[in-house]
Amino acid sequence: MAISAAAIAPLRHRCALAAPHIARRGVSALAVVPRLGGARPGAFAPSGLQLSRRFSAASNAVKVLASEIKHEEEQYEQAKEIKSFLKNSPFKLVELPGDVNMALERELGDQTVRIEWQLTSPFDPEADAEGGEGDEEMQREATELSITVENKKGAGMTFYCSTQTGEDHRFVIGSIKTFATADEKDRISSYSGPEFEDLDDKLQEALDEYLAELGMCTEICDFVDAMAVDKEQREYVQWLKSAKSVLEE
Repeated sequence: MAISAAAIAPLRHRCALAAPHIARRGVSALAVVPRLGGARPGAFAPSGLQLSRRFSAASNAVKVLASEIKHEEEQYEQAKEIKSFLKNSPFKLVELPGDVNMALERELGDQTVRIEWQLTSPFDPEADAEGGEGDEEMQREATELSITVENKKGAGMTFYCSTQTGEDHRFVIGSIKTFATADEKDRISSYSGPEFEDLDDKLQEALDEYLAELGMCTEICDFVDAMAVDKEQREYVQWLKSAKSVLEE
């Protein structure tokens, strides 16, 4: 299941505003030479004309921001993968406004399963630099995520994965970290395990099946990819509103 083009289309409008051309006024070298004996009082105080230009520039920026906010809100449509998943999944979404991190949580017996990831840009800088349109499915970057299963005693495992395109297997495992305590789980210097592909094939298959029992599936990967882009879009609109509010003060 792929992310609908409608969910990503609004963000492409942003490219038109991403690189405005700024004309710089020429400044004579003599204009910055300090006067002997020090600058006269008030020499660096903004003149009435400078203040007028400053407020004029702020007013213009507010108008552009208002136009961009209106466009983004009119074009925004949440991906169907998000609505469908939240309606039918046993996982609970955990997210905070202004925070780039997101998580899915569920209780499974005496264990807690937590899937974590971050928002991501819907654009591929390399593809944009090459000027190619290409297939949106191929251009979409993989979303990195971690899947942690932890028992009541604080022991567990963390699978470091990333989503991938395709229909057969929508995620790949990079490595697996084991921990006996909460302190060991959060310790940066803890051993993060061997490369998954270096493990015996039978062990790889067994661990992959274990993830499936925890609830990891194609639908979760579709949701994670869609939510990563959707979250970025919502935070972008909030940033526009915050910038407009600051300039209006």
